[in-house]
Amino acid sequence: MRFSGLRSRAQLGSPRARPFKRGSAPAPPLPHGPAAAMICLVLTIFANLFPAACSGEHERTFLAVKPDGVQRRLVGEIVRRFERKGFKLVALKLVQGSEELLREHYAELRGRPFYSRLVKYMSSGPVVAMVWQGLDVVRASRALIGDTNPVEASPGTIRGDFCVEVGKNVVHGSDSVESARREIALWFRADELLCWEDSAGHWLYE
Repeated sequence: MRFSGLRSRAQLGSPRARPFKRGSAPAPPLPHGPAAAMICLVLTIFANLFPAACSGEHERTFLAVKPDGVQRRLVGEIVRRFERKGFKLVALKLVQGSEELLREHYAELRGRPFYSRLVKYMSSGPVVAMVWQGLDVVRASRALIGDTNPVEASPGTIRGDFCVEVGKNVVHGSDSVESARREIALWFRADELLCWEDSAGHWLYE
């Protein structure tokens, strides 16, 4: 695993080989290898435990391309739209969701007449689960996705462009910061969320 912004041992040079003036101490080496990975993991866990740490440009949302979106080869198009918007991808995996996982994911819809049908549909094929990060990413992602009912979704949105029926609406996106935090923890382990330096960040944020 590589971490942008962390230089290699060869680039830094051995601490013993660095010349230093009398009376001054050599600068401590930057973390690398397992140490850098551990720092990243600790920061990720801290962000999940303390909501304030995931605000602003560090806000995260959960996105899932549903089985119909995967079968229709729309994964690349959806990723492209989020990348062009300026959001940072921090986790992605192709997964076959179990009924147990999906019942937990849609727990708040339990008791609705379409609940069992929704779980069966979502477990009918592979899903591409993702975590995106950026300023107001939860709200912005909902705007990119469009209305739940494709008939009411505006042209230019994902559902407005690629869906015709509410039961096959291609993609799921968290509807609140709290939901995003719960869904990310449900679908991903903490060590699957990658901390990396986005070189385009200073072109996106003041």
